[in-house]
Amino acid sequence: MAAATVLRGVRAAIIDLDGTMLDTVPDFHVAINRMRADFELAPITQERIALMVGKGSENLIRAVLSLDFDAAGVEARFDAAMAAYQRHYLAINGDFSALYPDVLAGLDALRAGGLRLACVTNKPIAFAVPLLQQKGLHGYFDVVYGGDSLARKKPDPLPLRQVCADFALAPRQVVAIGDSSNDAQAARAAGCPVLTVPYGYNHGHSIHATDSDGIVDTLLVAAHLISLHNEPAH
Repeated sequence: MAAATVLRGVRAAIIDLDGTMLDTVPDFHVAINRMRADFELAPITQERIALMVGKGSENLIRAVLSLDFDAAGVEARFDAAMAAYQRHYLAINGDFSALYPDVLAGLDALRAGGLRLACVTNKPIAFAVPLLQQKGLHGYFDVVYGGDSLARKKPDPLPLRQVCADFALAPRQVVAIGDSSNDAQAARAAGCPVLTVPYGYNHGHSIHATDSDGIVDTLLVAAHLISLHNEPAH
């Protein structure tokens, strides 16, 4: 578990969306298979899709197409597939996804501890904001960045560094919380402490193999751990 010194002085948290706050694979499943149907391709399973999510929509659609086409075939179909996927996803965004346990309680506890909150996701911002609003999460966050909000996305540290600048805090004062190596790598490169949850997607790899400062069962556990090492921030 995270050492007290790592979390001491934390005044803000950057929280991932897909696989951390929401199980969105069912949404991906519907949108991707509707896109595949447009191309007369057979449907694929949620389990297969879960291994592909987390690195942005471009990576996701290329991975899906690569199940059926070589590299040249993928690129030839990419623009049309991306447009179809985005159309289908926006039509059902949030309809099949669900909050993970203790997400709202965890966000309440983090805010009660005086922490400022940011959501940084690789999901396009046009998908992320409506989803946060639909699930009652948007009001918790002072800042929301999607995968296309800035020049680079996670695992690049740029989005996390931008949040630190937005909050006028040093990276060591801003903890990242996520479900994958993308989150951990971005946090390490940005100089932020990082906590990981054991559910979520993580590209098919065990979260225990990820370099983080601790694994927390829920966001509520994360909030309690942070508060244990900090006076309430005001």
